[in-house]
Amino acid sequence: MTEYKEIATPSRTREILKKHGFSFKKSLGQNFLTEPNILRKIVETAAVDKQTNVIEVGPGIGALTEQLAMNAAQVLAFEIDDRLIPVLADTLTPYDNITVVHQDVLKADLIGTSQSVFKQELPLKVVANLPYYITTPIMMHFLESDLDVSEMVVMMQKEVADRISAKPGTKAYGSLSIAVQYFMEASIAFIVPKTVFIPQPNVDSAIIKLTKRARPAVEVTNEQAFFKLTKASFQLRRKTLWNNLIHYYGKDEATKAWLTASLTEAEIEPSRRGETLSLEEFARLSNTLEKNVKS
Repeated sequence: MTEYKEIATPSRTREILKKHGFSFKKSLGQNFLTEPNILRKIVETAAVDKQTNVIEVGPGIGALTEQLAMNAAQVLAFEIDDRLIPVLADTLTPYDNITVVHQDVLKADLIGTSQSVFKQELPLKVVANLPYYITTPIMMHFLESDLDVSEMVVMMQKEVADRISAKPGTKAYGSLSIAVQYFMEASIAFIVPKTVFIPQPNVDSAIIKLTKRARPAVEVTNEQAFFKLTKASFQLRRKTLWNNLIHYYGKDEATKAWLTASLTEAEIEPSRRGETLSLEEFARLSNTLEKNVKS
């Protein structure tokens, strides 16, 4: 019987890459983790057990997928790189609870694919080492879909994780913080040093844990308008809220009057900066702007 070796060790990773003649594509942001203890810690942070179904994005050569399969009921992994499909078929041979789908997750029918793959309706979690170049679109794709994801435990650039979990009044706080925290509670679980990847990225990574709220953090009358307002408020980073709002909504007198009246009613000083406003204040302003029709 051949001795079992974990995928994620540096020697086994190199062996797999050599066997399949695999070369990294910079355009796909491929960095493979080569430290099994960190992968086990990710699975532990996500509290994955046999009563959990898991979706993974970008399984690579299957290092995290393997750890998830050992613990979860079923794993559905989306892989965009066709060169990795035969590699995964090889490395994940011992596991019968993994389905690898060769598709761009951003174009995937998440609900349809999940329903066709998962045999039981169990709590669903997203656990993944997200490609750096497309972290935010992938996260928002899940958050804005109707897929019932109870938790996301994902690896990303530390700087992005800082922005997602940032509190008002900090440098990192912005429209991304608001977009994610509207749906989820966000906290950084731990930092992953750049030295444990092949090839080594330029920056450290972080594991962020996102837990779905029972209902959004704030009540808004128009979700789309709320997100437009928060984006607009951070467009010109060093400018006041007023300058950002007229830059986005328009500088004509009617728009200025509408903005002035709404800011006054919402009790928000136009001279403040976007990063000082809490989710509650943005919701109040958004609801007031919606209520006050521009004359």
